[in-house]
Amino acid sequence: MNCNTPTDIVFSFEGFRHRAGLTDSHSDGFGIAFFEGKGVRIFRDNKPGHISPIADCVKQYHIKSLNVISHIRKATQGDVNLENTHPFIREIWGENWVFAHNGNLTELPDMSESFCQPIGSTDSETAFCYMAEQLKNRFRKKPNEEQIFQAVQDISNKLAEHGTFNFILSNGEWMIARCSTNLHYLTRKAPFGKAQRVDDDGVIDFNEYAKEGDKVTIITTVPLTKDEVWSKMENGGFVFFKNGEKVWEIIGTPRTEMIDDGTLGTAKVA
Repeated sequence: MNCNTPTDIVFSFEGFRHRAGLTDSHSDGFGIAFFEGKGVRIFRDNKPGHISPIADCVKQYHIKSLNVISHIRKATQGDVNLENTHPFIREIWGENWVFAHNGNLTELPDMSESFCQPIGSTDSETAFCYMAEQLKNRFRKKPNEEQIFQAVQDISNKLAEHGTFNFILSNGEWMIARCSTNLHYLTRKAPFGKAQRVDDDGVIDFNEYAKEGDKVTIITTVPLTKDEVWSKMENGGFVFFKNGEKVWEIIGTPRTEMIDDGTLGTAKVA
């Protein structure tokens, strides 16, 4: 979630966590990160999100944030444990950067002599460390946002040559999404209306919670609601969001073949 006013993610999160073992098979751990100023609250559990006591805590907490990244894991590489649970966090140019990946990279660069090292054994964390290392090597000081967006494209496209690389990345000011197979987004703004979740039919009237001028963008693998218009990203597509708005978009290319990489899921829009 990326927005222009501090917002809680309870409605979307409740549907999302159903996919961690109930309406989908991503049951190898879950995590969620909330940016608050320069800080990040991050909660992770290697239990399935739909039964995790930590997920229950997040639901009750109603934390408000401008940028939130949540992930439910279906393990392709690495054991099911806490250190392999997304999202991952690293320091870049004195900022907290948070990253979550959906997919599978079969070949990765040698990181043995890099300053930024993975803690766990996933391809996802290794790819994030590689991106962080490359960005720091390319820019000794923080560049502007357009330069960051271009550099993330260059670096991640090279990694994507070796597998599926859907990801979401944020530094708390903006959010970047990259699609290989499945990624959707929508922006909620006035006039607000009702929405019904796909996974459990829960309904909310955003008029009761939002005000004129609020903008909230949600990015997810498969749409979370059945009565809103979601934009589908394609292979090689990138979007840069800030303050709930789309700033830049690189249009991807539709795939001609179906890839069973675990990112499609079984949750369907009715």
